[in-house]
Amino acid sequence: MTMDVTFYGATATVTGSKTLVEVGGKRLLVDCGLFQGYKLLRDRNWAPLPFDPASLDAVLLTHAHIDHSGSLPLLMRGGFRGRIWTTAASAELAAILLQDTAHLQEEEARFRNRHGATKHSPAEPLYTLQDARQAIEHLKPVARDGLLDLGEGVQVQFTPAGHILGASSVRISHGGRAILFSGDLGRRDDLVMLPPATGQQADWVVIESTYGNREHIDQDPTEELGDIVRRTAARGGVVVIPAFAVGRTQSLLYSLYRLKQAGAIPDLPVVLDSPMGISATGLYHRHNDLHRLTDEECDGITRMTRFVRDVEESKALMRQRYPMVIIAGSGMVTGGRVLHHVGNYGPHARNAIVLSGFQAGGTRGATLAEGGRSIKLFGEYVSIRAEVRQIAGLSAHADQSDLLDWLKALGQAPSQVFVTHGEPEAADTLRLRITEKLGWKARVPDYRETFRLA
Repeated sequence: MTMDVTFYGATATVTGSKTLVEVGGKRLLVDCGLFQGYKLLRDRNWAPLPFDPASLDAVLLTHAHIDHSGSLPLLMRGGFRGRIWTTAASAELAAILLQDTAHLQEEEARFRNRHGATKHSPAEPLYTLQDARQAIEHLKPVARDGLLDLGEGVQVQFTPAGHILGASSVRISHGGRAILFSGDLGRRDDLVMLPPATGQQADWVVIESTYGNREHIDQDPTEELGDIVRRTAARGGVVVIPAFAVGRTQSLLYSLYRLKQAGAIPDLPVVLDSPMGISATGLYHRHNDLHRLTDEECDGITRMTRFVRDVEESKALMRQRYPMVIIAGSGMVTGGRVLHHVGNYGPHARNAIVLSGFQAGGTRGATLAEGGRSIKLFGEYVSIRAEVRQIAGLSAHADQSDLLDWLKALGQAPSQVFVTHGEPEAADTLRLRITEKLGWKARVPDYRETFRLA
């Protein structure tokens, strides 16, 4: 039995996850995400896909985050007509995220055309809402046990990965051999999500390495967030928190709920200015078997939060001058409503910008995290005088110890471990730790590199 595996994304970067697996006469794509960050990477989104979408038999989606799902509309435009298999929760989340992403791209193109902030005339979205809806029609939930038979002896198993609602590791087996994709792995001690399942055996393993070169600091992120909110409120400022709509937003809301319940922060407004985040938060009520929150806590978060969907209401927020917390997408300040809030509140020293997790190289969030005091928004540079703080403890990604423990729990040494979904230093550090601590063969694949596994 042979298996060809080609890495078309998430190599030397945490974004653009796409891996083609050819086995048993099947062509399967594991994830189909957008590239984010440096322009060199973002330009790949506009180039034709490096494989024929129409030749694929199926897509296996580990989870709904845009760096794993965001290119699905482009896949459909290229001629793919098969099924996109994933968990029920991931299918619901992907439907929300894809439509919102398409809407934001259409809105940004319209904004750039109105203000002449474009090198292209006219500016066009990467894909449209119609493209996104076509992809959503092809989403297909797997059974609750996660088992999927694709025929010709090819079987797939989805197992919980923590991280966000519905996230899974994906194991593809054929002829008595198997390859296991970790997907994005969650933490053992995550505020909201349950820990990843362990113990899956495989001959080859593809593991993420977002935090492959570091450990999460031993500090309570809720307490750290409380310090920032109290400090900013005392000087009459607004706290702006860029956050991913799924996972990070819910962790932040839970942390703020706990702080308010304990009387640790003033009773100031908490605003979620993210239609996508609002819809995703509602799913946590429906899928309460997939996370740690009680129904009472979910209800309390809903009562605490002012949900803003309407664009005009979002614009009105920027005229407010009383202390409040605004959570808005996107998490790495790459797009969405948070751009307007950062542009509005960032230039004033009384305010604060809180980065709530990993910031990929080349993003505005990375610039702020590195101490940059000027960022480009809508074609113009904006000075940042607000206090900028990064809270690493809210990350939903496994750290180096978590990743190594997950590998150890596989029960047997695989023939090869491929380290992906990490910046170069993070990926190579994890590769080295795997070889030194576990004695296993590990390597970091290159972009578009193919391996024949036998």
